Amino acid sequence: QVQLVESGGGLVQAGGSLRLSCTASGSTFSSYPMGWFRQAPGKEREFVAAVDQSDFRRSYVDTVKGRFTISRDNFKKMVYLQMISLKPEDTAVYYCAATNTWLATDASTYHYWGQGTQVTVSS
Repeated sequence: QVQLVESGGGLVQAGGSLRLSCTASGSTFSSYPMGWFRQAPGKEREFVAAVDQSDFRRSYVDTVKGRFTISRDNFKKMVYLQMISLKPEDTAVYYCAATNTWLATDASTYHYWGQGTQVTVSS
């Protein structure tokens, strides 16, 4: 089992950058592929990015490719989402999640979730 806590959200102007962090607890963190999802008001939760257990393979939704980078540090039990060139449409609550499925994009395959952190991008 793993517990997840996100941080690093905030208000930023369009074109700006933010780095989200996800702090994990639990001895089995390094065995889980990890992902970031987001949910905007009135919309369904959307896959953003995923990383494998070794921080080697990554997957991104097309709308963030080239702008967002997911990474992890298994020693520190951390997962990061570096976001640059932010757009107003990136505004959402961002969630960190853990899965047993390699590079999963389906939220239903993720078993552990954080509480989310708000990202607001102003135009």
